[in-house]
Amino acid sequence: MPRLSSSTLSSLGPSVWTPRYDRTAVRAGIVHLGVGGFHRSHQALYVERLLEAGQTESGICGVGVLRGDRRMAEVMAAQDCLYTLVVKHPDGFLDARVVGSIVEYLLAPDDPEAVVERMAAETTRIVSLTVTEGGYNVSAATGEFVADTPAIRADLRPGAQPATSFGLVIEALARRRARGLPPFAVVSCDNIPHNGDLARRSFAAFAALRDPELGEWVAAEVPFPNSMVDRITPVTTDEDRAELAHRFGVEDAWPVVCEPWTQWVLEDAFPAGRPPLEDVGVQLVPDVAPYELMKLRLLNAGHQVLAHLGRLAGLQYVHEASQDPLFREFLRGYLDEEATPTLAPVPGIDLRRYKAELVGRFANPQVRDTLDRIRENASDRIPQFLLPVIRANLARGGDVRRAATVLAAWARTAEGADDAGLPLALSDPRAEALGARADTQGADPLAFLADRDVFGDLADDERFAAVYTDALTSLRERGARATVQDLVDPPRRRR
Repeated sequence: MPRLSSSTLSSLGPSVWTPRYDRTAVRAGIVHLGVGGFHRSHQALYVERLLEAGQTESGICGVGVLRGDRRMAEVMAAQDCLYTLVVKHPDGFLDARVVGSIVEYLLAPDDPEAVVERMAAETTRIVSLTVTEGGYNVSAATGEFVADTPAIRADLRPGAQPATSFGLVIEALARRRARGLPPFAVVSCDNIPHNGDLARRSFAAFAALRDPELGEWVAAEVPFPNSMVDRITPVTTDEDRAELAHRFGVEDAWPVVCEPWTQWVLEDAFPAGRPPLEDVGVQLVPDVAPYELMKLRLLNAGHQVLAHLGRLAGLQYVHEASQDPLFREFLRGYLDEEATPTLAPVPGIDLRRYKAELVGRFANPQVRDTLDRIRENASDRIPQFLLPVIRANLARGGDVRRAATVLAAWARTAEGADDAGLPLALSDPRAEALGARADTQGADPLAFLADRDVFGDLADDERFAAVYTDALTSLRERGARATVQDLVDPPRRRR
């Protein structure tokens, strides 16, 4: 079976959708930093639809910023930047298509100059990013750009070759400015509230450290549209590769699997022009905020609700937790009683229907998204997804019991074992500090919550501290299921 490439496309069977346009005529008008599974299941598919509609100037140049992106670079080179996207429906139906919208891939550690010049080129109108919630170098406690890191200091040295996303993007913008070209739009596709505004602050702060005047220009002149992105995309497994080869006859070293649902809401703020994204399903709106808060506080926080408690109870997959009657009811209670009251109306969205569909999406057994993937980097995710819900409810006198239990479950998993005593790994940029705090919470129940770099002053709120302490005590003494049971069906109601 030949490996996927431009020369083998014609040999694929009719059950696989392949590009219906001339890829040799496509030019890269978009540069994307951080080409992972999500970008390839989401933005790259919308661009694929543009290319199919004849927008040949809208191809993507993918960029790997980290040395760990070398494997992706190797696969992209071997497969002519082609890959297979497999949509997994709940009934077991698989929809496979080869996506060709990425027409070039550059690895910044090998050739940062090529990356900078590709972004500085007059043909580039958009530079987009999926660099994770922690990739904007902002303190979770203060919201300020963290300048004092080795990577940032290295990029700011005079004459240094840029290595970070900040250094690469700002150097490209500086060159465009010097050449009299308008700035490209920087589009964050990461799960962060007001992601465009945050990107503006971060990149402008970096630029100001390099040159105060340049920083002012970036803040004032470079467009940073806000966006909301949504498609559950688990990590590709060897089983996914084998199934693709067996069922469709495609040998792909790095396919992508995802759920059927996809949504992209984008602020229409592109002074220098943009492709007709609205023609391929993107919602162009004047204000993204209602949509992004809906998604962050329902879907992303909902994932955290299931992940930490589910892993304590010994579950492995998101669909297992969502299908479990106890955890499903707990999730619904969080969505209805704690998250929804903090949301403003969302234009064109029925929140009741959205939440019902969300629980169904989580329960899709074909996606097989792991709870461990959702738990990763919680110190970046929880401050963005769950803490705003807690603070909003504390301010309004609302319920915080379920969210407090989720934080306590995170603290409990940081002790390194589930309720049956089986080991749990803590995959987090702050793993050492969090683990050390978790080790002392038997004597000091607030030790984990007192990490101000993550939780700010939340431990100082007496009401929340009491609820959190009760939840942690219950989790440590009685386990996740008994603790959740008391919230779903309080003891006095069961009498």
